[in-house]
Amino acid sequence: MSIKDRLFIASQYVLPQHLLSRAVGTLADAEMEWVKNPLIDLFIKQFGVNMSEAQRQTASEFKSFNDFFTRELIDGARPIEGDASVLSSPADGAVSQLGEIVDGRVFQAKGQDYCLTELLGGDAQRAAPFMGGEFATIYLSPKDYHRVHMPMKGTLRDMIYVPGDLFSVNQVTAENVPRLFARNERVVCIFDTEKGPMAMVLVGAMIVAAVETVWAGHIAPPRRELKVTEYGAPTQVSLEKGAEMGRFKLGSTVILCHPKDTVKWSENLKAGTPLRMGEAIADLV
Repeated sequence: MSIKDRLFIASQYVLPQHLLSRAVGTLADAEMEWVKNPLIDLFIKQFGVNMSEAQRQTASEFKSFNDFFTRELIDGARPIEGDASVLSSPADGAVSQLGEIVDGRVFQAKGQDYCLTELLGGDAQRAAPFMGGEFATIYLSPKDYHRVHMPMKGTLRDMIYVPGDLFSVNQVTAENVPRLFARNERVVCIFDTEKGPMAMVLVGAMIVAAVETVWAGHIAPPRRELKVTEYGAPTQVSLEKGAEMGRFKLGSTVILCHPKDTVKWSENLKAGTPLRMGEAIADLV
């Protein structure tokens, strides 16, 4: 590991992660044109954002930087591939890792893994259906489209807010911060599907200003403690394949978990494979 990477990792242990993220979030919500327009233009140039596929294409059209970051796309920009027998990518990004959940552990990066039960909020009963199953970790880079969509049809059963750290979630930290995804703040969504339960985990990260869902809005409990919200009649939330389920204000990671013998990942997928939301990533079996 280079000296630069060592310093990057070390800095995250000493920086006030939550205070810094809240400060960035305040800036990202600013609506003054002299603040938001230069920020948006700089970001587009720095990260090579493809604005030709966005419904609004200039900085002045966005209410704030966060409004730009969670921009909607033009119709047809992300076709949903396959029928109900195909699992589609929930987001733009790249495969970080995917494969089997072995002995209750999820592979993070070379030399690193973490506990599935811890990832899902610490309840062994909640994690049990996924033991021996499959997972996919998808990293969203700054230039990506940051709305998250349903990879298959599902009905929400539980939403679990899990407080935690806010380490960066790029490849360097994945390879060097133990239990990264099980220690960062996250929102765990458990859906019932035709193939059994599906977990979608939206992982927070350094300077991620907020995680939102379409049914609950901005997830920001008044106290940073684990919170489980059960859904059912009369508050049932059912979402079709391809429907938006949430979004990140600044980028992070989505982790999918499926029970054993329910998904077969596409053979072309491996760590680093780029993905577009709606792209077929697995067959449902």
